[in-house]
Amino acid sequence: MHIPDGFVNLPTSAGFGAISAGAVWYSIRRAAEFLDDRRIPLAGLVAAFVFAAQMVNFPVVAGTSGHLLGGVLAAVLVGPWLGVLALTVVLVVQGFFFADGGLSALGLNVFNMAIVGPLAGYLLYRGVVALLPKTRAATAAAAGVAAGLSVPLAAFAFVLEYTVGGEGGAAVGTVAAAMGGVHALIGIGEGLITALVIGAVLATRPDLVAAAPKVEVAARG
Repeated sequence: MHIPDGFVNLPTSAGFGAISAGAVWYSIRRAAEFLDDRRIPLAGLVAAFVFAAQMVNFPVVAGTSGHLLGGVLAAVLVGPWLGVLALTVVLVVQGFFFADGGLSALGLNVFNMAIVGPLAGYLLYRGVVALLPKTRAATAAAAGVAAGLSVPLAAFAFVLEYTVGGEGGAAVGTVAAAMGGVHALIGIGEGLITALVIGAVLATRPDLVAAAPKVEVAARG
């Protein structure tokens, strides 16, 4: 999912970089409205967990592998705006210190994984959780479903970027088919990991899950 340098041309990279910068700035403004002494260190822990989890790849199919994106996980734990910021920090550190994703493509990667993943995934989560019983299991399942769907959404955000300014040499249809198929499978792993983590936190410290329906989740199993 991390886009390297040269795969999308510079004008497109710069345009999406500007969009990403605006979204991150807006997220900072919104996150500041509800920050407290507990939420700040929790956001740091979420960023550290996602960073570590992204280093672990799991096999998908035909020699390909995937890793946790963590957008919905972060958004459910600390809220969507802090989720955007946590994922942005992860991607910046990966790009500058680990060469994971090109620096010229940083805005693209932030858009796909730190904006589309947490925000679109969070909207999906809110929609699914509203339809389910207000229990710990249902809340964890809703997070898992949303996380699973957020991965192909982020993948198709890349397809959009490639359509606008791709320089990889492959046809857009080929790229779309490859990205859609592989990332649909990666989404299954993303959903399972997210559901397990959210379920574990709800079972021990439900007050730390910012986006959970707290009263009913805490009262029912």
